[in-house]
Amino acid sequence: MAVAAGQPQPTRMSAADRRVLAGTMVGTTIEWYDFFIFAQAAGLVFATLYFGPLETESAGLGQLVSLATIGISFFFRPLGAVIAGRLGDRIGRKAMLVFTLVLMGSATALIGLLPTYAQIGVWAPILLMLLRILQGFSAGGEWGGAALMAVEHAPVDKRGFWGAYPQIGVPVGMILATLVLFVLRSSMSAEAFLEWGWRIPFLLSVVLIVIGYFIRSAVAESPVFKHMIERKRDTATPLRNLMKTNKREVILAAVIFIGNNAAGYLVIAFLASYAQRTLGMPAAPVLLATLLASFGWLIFTLVGGILSDRIGRVRTFQIGYGLIFVWMIPLFLLIDTRNVWLYGIGIFMLTIGLGLSYGPMSAMYAEMFPANVRYSGIGIGYALGAILGGAFAALIAEALLLSTGWSGSIALYIMALCIISFIGVSMVKETRGVPLEAEDSPMADEALNRS
Repeated sequence: MAVAAGQPQPTRMSAADRRVLAGTMVGTTIEWYDFFIFAQAAGLVFATLYFGPLETESAGLGQLVSLATIGISFFFRPLGAVIAGRLGDRIGRKAMLVFTLVLMGSATALIGLLPTYAQIGVWAPILLMLLRILQGFSAGGEWGGAALMAVEHAPVDKRGFWGAYPQIGVPVGMILATLVLFVLRSSMSAEAFLEWGWRIPFLLSVVLIVIGYFIRSAVAESPVFKHMIERKRDTATPLRNLMKTNKREVILAAVIFIGNNAAGYLVIAFLASYAQRTLGMPAAPVLLATLLASFGWLIFTLVGGILSDRIGRVRTFQIGYGLIFVWMIPLFLLIDTRNVWLYGIGIFMLTIGLGLSYGPMSAMYAEMFPANVRYSGIGIGYALGAILGGAFAALIAEALLLSTGWSGSIALYIMALCIISFIGVSMVKETRGVPLEAEDSPMADEALNRS
């Protein structure tokens, strides 16, 4: 209901608001739970169980190919973003969110049932990669819908904060996955984990799917989308319209995400396995340190969203990328001490910059595109940024380490990507507060009144 000028503004979220935020967070939580356990398995298990013959041919080759499976799915994210974006811009955000949730979780559960190379031969790695591709396809359509559901429901002056909820799915997913892995690694031998224990986290994703399905089914459709349909805007060819009118925004969205995604994937897919395999640090303390750092990522992602509502999206991004840049060399100096406390401090400090350069993303991306191509635009931009950033970050980090023998080379790689993303975000005109509908739209008036 509209609020007259001068009257007290509502400050508390309604039950419907909380359902929206929970619904947007649950999908990205499951996505990143899935991706984190896959990344950990790729770093610790898959080289032996699925790419063993490559490892016997050349030391380290099986590990490199195993890490490459993390990145292969990213090439199918744009396809998922295109299809989900087209449907999401035509039939609604909610329907696509439920579909991508079920598809992604099902692929993850099937990985937990997949036979090994010793059992079915070459079909084992082939099926592993096919399921990984399915994960990537569904993830490509997941984030855009979740981001829009949060931002398009939000009051104008709280879009950054509301939009940070799908973003915190990354650390929440990491927390859940790390807790599961910590319990398993602490309660069984390395041999038992390699033989069957690694499958448990994948199978547990079924529980998350069921919870997520019921939460998302109770969420109302985006009010901006409903208003767009009421006005009968042409949404028949959102992709064609997007590339005709908003190609620059798609490219900028991709460039902005590169640095954050690459640095984030070091935390998700590389640093824990590097600490265990290369530095010989014990698994349980490393996972516990990663768990504690994940809470930092959660907190600073919310801070990033809130800060962007106060000082602007661009400035918040710039601060975040500056912090990542200056911390990369100290990060590896701390990790290479082989001290688990310093390892934990190093990653925790990194999450400050990660959060500030990730929390404002949903709001800024949504504000960069018009409503009728918004799902397609932010989904494709995000997916392309993930390919250029995190898709092969773990693989590149491993290759740099093998070729130079110096972990600082990895730091320089991430620093270079941060410079690129810093330049990209600096080319964006500040978006904070722009209407998500036309200036004379009742939806814009409603959003302003709610704020």
